[in-house]
Amino acid sequence: MSPTRRDLFAAAASLGVGTTTFHRALAAEAADLPTTVTAEMVRNAEWVAGIELTDEQRRQVAGGLTNALRNVASLHQARVGNDVPPALHFLPDPGRPAAGSRGTLAFTPPAADRPANDDDLAFLPLTKLAALLRERKVTSTDLTKLALARLKKYDPALKCVVNLTEELALKQAAEADREITTGTPRGPLHGVPWVAKDLIAYPGYKTTWGAAPFREQTIDAKATVADRLDRAGAVLVAKVTLGALAMGDQWFGGMTRNPWNVRQGSSGSSAGTASAVAAGCATYGIGSETWGSIVSPSTRCGVTGLRPTFGRVSRHGCMALSWSMDKLGPIARTVEDCALVFSVIHGHDGLDPTAVTHPFTWPAPRPVRELRVGFFEDSTPDDV
Repeated sequence: MSPTRRDLFAAAASLGVGTTTFHRALAAEAADLPTTVTAEMVRNAEWVAGIELTDEQRRQVAGGLTNALRNVASLHQARVGNDVPPALHFLPDPGRPAAGSRGTLAFTPPAADRPANDDDLAFLPLTKLAALLRERKVTSTDLTKLALARLKKYDPALKCVVNLTEELALKQAAEADREITTGTPRGPLHGVPWVAKDLIAYPGYKTTWGAAPFREQTIDAKATVADRLDRAGAVLVAKVTLGALAMGDQWFGGMTRNPWNVRQGSSGSSAGTASAVAAGCATYGIGSETWGSIVSPSTRCGVTGLRPTFGRVSRHGCMALSWSMDKLGPIARTVEDCALVFSVIHGHDGLDPTAVTHPFTWPAPRPVRELRVGFFEDSTPDDV
């Protein structure tokens, strides 16, 4: 990539010789030969700007600008991927060690019966599905085939799927059934279908970021959040939509819809995650938020979203929109479902320098009635 006229102008200005008019004239003169500037070009720029330099000054300006432009051209050759973090990173709580206690999860699946029809089964929360799987009243393969069938059936209306991960899902489901049958369950997420916002990398499948220029992109890495769900025995059934480059609900395939009112978009940018969960196409999914992208689609689609505190969940393997603001979190049916997912995905991994491990205990040790919420009674929204 050759330096632009803006680069030329900036390089000329950095030499500290002449006026703004001179800098612009010299940039225009050198635009067709972007890595070599001659004394004659400098002389021509002097005439336009109404100044006069000596021959020695012209040689100095020409040599200095040529070196500056070659440096710019060299920098443009460096390939810096989206996965390369900035030299400095934001630590919201620098006083704590990165890796501490993960906390405790006290969860006993409640007694549950399999519903009489698959539609009701598709909308059960994670807590009840965990009970059905543990008691072998349903298999992971049953749930996975149901999720895949619903994704295929409703996606033409919802536009929430970028790519199904059917082969992977059926393989993971079969393994989960084998382990559950032999008495080696991995926890409440074991065998339950989930969907991944398509900025979460998974080997063997495209990661499109919702944007047409990247619709064929593959990333040969597994995001930490996906790896932790794999280890918990979860079943990935689809990569789902996000607004292009994590903005809104418009992606290269159209607009993702709210299942309760398909004339509406599902809001963004975790559009596909919220839409798929709300439509009973997955029990839960992982979304991301920079500024409202979990909260907004959850509100629009009538599901429960958890936007964690910055640094609670590693973003390794996920598209960066803002290195100091991006957060990953679950979108599910209930608060308890979100807690079960969060208990698996949170914590330090050594790959995202901002991710730390703080204890997460569920159920919370303090009664909700003891919590206090403060607000400014006389404030307007602009004051907060």
